[in-house]
Amino acid sequence: MVTTHDIPAHDASEALAERIRRAEAEGTPLRIVGGDTKAFYGRSVQGEALSTREHRGITEYDPVELIVSVRTGTPLAELEAALAANGQMLPCEPPHFGEAATVGGMIATGLSGPRRPWAGSVRDFVLGTRIITRQGSEQRFGGQVMKNVAGYDLSRLMVGAQGTLGLITEVSMKVLPLPGASQSLHLDMPLAEALEKLSEWGRQPLPLTAAAWLDGALHLRLEGGPSSVAATAERLGGDELKADFWEALREQRLAFFSAEDPRALWRLSLPHHTPALALPGVAETDVLYDWAGCQRWIRGDLDAETVRQAAARAGGHATCWRGAGGEPVDEPFAPLAPVVEKYHRNLKAELDPKGIFNPGRLYAAF
Repeated sequence: MVTTHDIPAHDASEALAERIRRAEAEGTPLRIVGGDTKAFYGRSVQGEALSTREHRGITEYDPVELIVSVRTGTPLAELEAALAANGQMLPCEPPHFGEAATVGGMIATGLSGPRRPWAGSVRDFVLGTRIITRQGSEQRFGGQVMKNVAGYDLSRLMVGAQGTLGLITEVSMKVLPLPGASQSLHLDMPLAEALEKLSEWGRQPLPLTAAAWLDGALHLRLEGGPSSVAATAERLGGDELKADFWEALREQRLAFFSAEDPRALWRLSLPHHTPALALPGVAETDVLYDWAGCQRWIRGDLDAETVRQAAARAGGHATCWRGAGGEPVDEPFAPLAPVVEKYHRNLKAELDPKGIFNPGRLYAAF
């Protein structure tokens, strides 16, 4: 059992709670800030900054049980280093987008890396959370204490909510062992063949944990037992790919994501085996296929309605990650279906009726 405490938990929690109680009483909106490395993701928030950076440290870590509890102001790199020292990892492979990234940002955005389709998302590994409500009281959800509101699993609802439902102060997560062996491959092949191969391999027990197509080549990562990885690599062929490719992809350091490109950048989430989408003015080289094609990054001067309709017809949705010229956009996320919007509004009204937590972060209305 491992525990670390950078500052007393009660002092840090009470300071945050008092700030929230004051904001609730005065009706003052709060902009929740961790490392601020993902501030670009979503709509801008106008409000007083509420920093979680001082609320940090691993509170409990049991490598045998594969469970870690950590305060949300903890640097993400610090948590990953502690896990790696015990031969373990966060299976969802969350992006950092900067050295200051925190655990809270990982939970709030719910973003996952290249391993996502094979291991699971951030939400899949959350066991429980501690949350400071609008009344300034710290509540625990999930884990051994299951206390939901109106039937919702609040621990998992907080993942991806961008801090709009309350302040997450601590999270408990399941972790997994690091793979015994890892090898990455580069296979030159056209897109159509790559998508066909990925569909075929997806029906086989191969040790795939990442697959991306870019610039006429399929990039694969194999992880697992040494003999299984070696045998699969020999079978698939191709050239060896440097392992740091996956970190560069996760952190968007590849040339494809260059901020110097003046065109908008779109992120599409699509069902398995979706063929290439026909979008006006978008060449094959303007698309990066990640998650074996389920996540696609598209560069282009595209009308939002055109992109979103194409994604919807395929059974997915589209997010404007970066506007033309790097400018933010008013509505980066796909409009909600009426029923889903109703649930969003009801949740916000129940948990944050005065709209003090990151108001407008996801949608202008809430």
